[in-house]
Amino acid sequence: MKYSDINDIEKATRVSRREMARFGFALLFIIAVMLIVDGMHLVEGHNNLLLVVAAMIGGYMALNIGANDVANNVGPAVGARAITLTGAIIIAAIFESAGAIIAGGEVVTTIKNGIIDPKQITDVELYIYAMLAALLAAAIWLNLATAMGAPVSTTHSIVGAVLGAGVAAGGWHIVNWSSMGAIAASWVVSPLLGGLIAALFLFWIKRSITYQTDMVQAAKKMVPILVALMAWSFTTYLALKGLNKLIKLSTLEASLIGLVVAVVVYLLVRAAVSNNASSLQNTKDSINGLFTIPLIFAAALLSFAHGANDVANAIGPLAAIYDALANNTISTKAGIPLWIMLIGALGISIGLLLFGPKLIKTVGSEITELDQIRAFAIAMSAALTVIVAAELGMPVSSTHIAVGAVLGVGFLREYLKTNYAQAIQVIREHHDAIDADKTALDAYMQRFEKASFEDKRLMLQQLKERAAEIELSKKERKSLNKIYKKELVKRSIMLKIFAAWIITVPASAFLAAFIYFAIRGMMAS
Repeated sequence: MKYSDINDIEKATRVSRREMARFGFALLFIIAVMLIVDGMHLVEGHNNLLLVVAAMIGGYMALNIGANDVANNVGPAVGARAITLTGAIIIAAIFESAGAIIAGGEVVTTIKNGIIDPKQITDVELYIYAMLAALLAAAIWLNLATAMGAPVSTTHSIVGAVLGAGVAAGGWHIVNWSSMGAIAASWVVSPLLGGLIAALFLFWIKRSITYQTDMVQAAKKMVPILVALMAWSFTTYLALKGLNKLIKLSTLEASLIGLVVAVVVYLLVRAAVSNNASSLQNTKDSINGLFTIPLIFAAALLSFAHGANDVANAIGPLAAIYDALANNTISTKAGIPLWIMLIGALGISIGLLLFGPKLIKTVGSEITELDQIRAFAIAMSAALTVIVAAELGMPVSSTHIAVGAVLGVGFLREYLKTNYAQAIQVIREHHDAIDADKTALDAYMQRFEKASFEDKRLMLQQLKERAAEIELSKKERKSLNKIYKKELVKRSIMLKIFAAWIITVPASAFLAAFIYFAIRGMMAS
């Protein structure tokens, strides 16, 4: 065999070796969880084996949350090249773990969102089987979604799984259908609200800074306001969602704390931007650089809040199983021992390190192209949407919000590009009809490029008033609109994600019901 052939074989097997290494590290984590829990002897006899199995599945669930859900927090910053993929993974792993351990809470609701009434399942053993089935089904579905490259809601995965296992164990009557209706409504509300807020924020930034003739001067005025608003929204967001298990604050109290932080941040950022203004160029790339540091902070804070809240998706059913095994009773709430919290925190971080890059790339670069300003609008949307939804009492998914925000930014870019192409066509039509001098056209185009948003609109209005519109047939106009239209959102990725969202709850529910009956059958035999 030639040396070149050996090199070709090495290259061909490199990817598979990496995948096997990732799988091996994940397996080592799960085995370590099993051995440690078994050695702790927390419950006696047969119950100890059930607890070891539950801990194994809880660790597997945590790995999959890290692989799939954390991408929403850091993906836009990576896609905008504000931070490297490695840096983002390290930051997210640290702050996810910190959020879970520091602010994850000492008590979690055993049944997420109260979708079933656990007291309707009178047999403790059947309840434990149902929770095992729900945990495993949700983890398997998240694993499949990650393999497909589709960011899905871990909350919806566990909700669907608990629904399916609960119905299998206790019948349809134990389901809280009003809670399920609210969750179903959030499938639509979350991405729409996230997309709308992100698009509005991006348009505001464009009009107030990048569409201005003197972008540097505009940035000196607006960037401190934007970053201060970000500080207010993230402080409020963390107070309401990230620290709510440590201290209970109303929306007004959290907002006032956020306002104080925002004022301090405004003064600091205004001084920093003024000092650096002389080194800035009057270009969009130069202005983009001002949003790099705020994006890094946003990724860290979103990861902290996510760890504080979504760790319950991994450890809630595990805590319920442990409580039922230890006390031989079914509770609607269960205490969380430190060992369970550590399984959730470490599992999420390890899952992110091993399998997170795939979904980070999907959210950050495969849906639409991002820069720092666009990623900033997405981060703002993630925080503001949660605050608005919390005030309105709506359950929302952080995954749906983040992906909806990315889509909102992408569709706004499509709209603006189309309008700009149509504006250029108006200019060319005018000069073709009135002034065939190419020099005059080039000079006008240069003036138009440099003009502010308001000046551009005024120039176009004047052109239309001075020249009769060239008559085009309806078919010709439709053809031109197709030429103007630029698809900046990848429809294939968008449709794949939407399809995964739609089937998440039913898929995890059917899978959980199947696993429940399988477990019950095995235990009966």
